[in-house]
Amino acid sequence: MTPASILAFWGVSAIFVVTPGADWAYGISAGLQRRVFPAVWGLLTGHVVATLIVAAGVGTLITSIPGALTALTLAGSAYLIWLGVSTLRHPSAVQVGGDPSSESAWRWWAKGFGVSGLNPKVFLLFLAVLPLFTDPDTSWPLAVQIIVLGLVHVASCAVMYIVVGFGADHLLRARPAAARIVSRTSGIAMIAIGLFLMIERLLNL
Repeated sequence: MTPASILAFWGVSAIFVVTPGADWAYGISAGLQRRVFPAVWGLLTGHVVATLIVAAGVGTLITSIPGALTALTLAGSAYLIWLGVSTLRHPSAVQVGGDPSSESAWRWWAKGFGVSGLNPKVFLLFLAVLPLFTDPDTSWPLAVQIIVLGLVHVASCAVMYIVVGFGADHLLRARPAAARIVSRTSGIAMIAIGLFLMIERLLNL
């Protein structure tokens, strides 16, 4: 595996990262609640776990078992819908005095892990796109190549999610009404993405 292939994968990965989705929506909510770091750490943990699963060959095994990917998709979709509904019912509001949310950092981490760790699109990225940038003729084991490329993707995610989270905090801190609108929009986005993934999988049964 050459530096050129790593750079090429980074370019493809960056396209996925800069495209707004459930991770962005969750990062915005975390920014409004001053819980960016635990939320982003949860999101990144989900990506790291997905990387290790694919590197271990479990990802390929999942796709080979009838119904396994469907079950994963439905579970992840249901989780996103639940999180979106919760956000709509309790939209994030700017905290008075800049204090962080009273909800524990652990819960923000766990929800972030669920958003990315249960997202079948993450596995599809690694299963369908990442292998194209590995080199079977190199001295590096395939699992090591997958881990390296996965960590490149995780690094891109870390930068983008932190920017999104703190950007939401900075831009909306003095605009409580706008913050509520953005929070509700994030909730709607999570519901829409969850429904899209669910319907797409059910139609392909």
